[in-house]
Amino acid sequence: MDLKILQNELNITIRNIPDFPKPGIQFKDITTLLNNAKVFTMLMEYLESRYKKLNLDYVAGIESRGFIFGAALATRLNIGFVPIRKKGKLPSTTVVEKYALEYGFDEVEIHIDAFMNIKNAKVLLIDDLIATGGTAEASIKLIKSIGGNCIEACFLLKLLGFDAVDRIKEYTEVFTILDV
Repeated sequence: MDLKILQNELNITIRNIPDFPKPGIQFKDITTLLNNAKVFTMLMEYLESRYKKLNLDYVAGIESRGFIFGAALATRLNIGFVPIRKKGKLPSTTVVEKYALEYGFDEVEIHIDAFMNIKNAKVLLIDDLIATGGTAEASIKLIKSIGGNCIEACFLLKLLGFDAVDRIKEYTEVFTILDV
């Protein structure tokens, strides 16, 4: 699968919603990608091809859209999927990481035994979009805190005008498919 072809298909498929959820925001609606079997399959085939040679142990997805892409990719790679959730959503013992928002803070968590005692588990972090990078940075710290090695952070979309990718590169490699 050629990346340029995939990028073109994603540009056509992902819907832009102006002024949502508030004025001035150009929302990238991925539901139009998810219900397009052809393009979603192209995306998964591309990601599978990119990551199968890395011999990953897990794909970790950030709540909630990272769950969709992460679980689908983990299945294709025949490895486990690990959810990274907002605080208070996981039922067993967790590790929590706080991160800054524009106004205030939020927290994400991961099960302490998510990597099933695999030392230095090779983990791919995935989410649909990176903007400010706070959630991604916190997620990488969580992966490391329970003994994982975040090999790369993958994002379907990178919002232009933010320095998040440079910040995340301090922790791991970053791959984005489409700059919007």
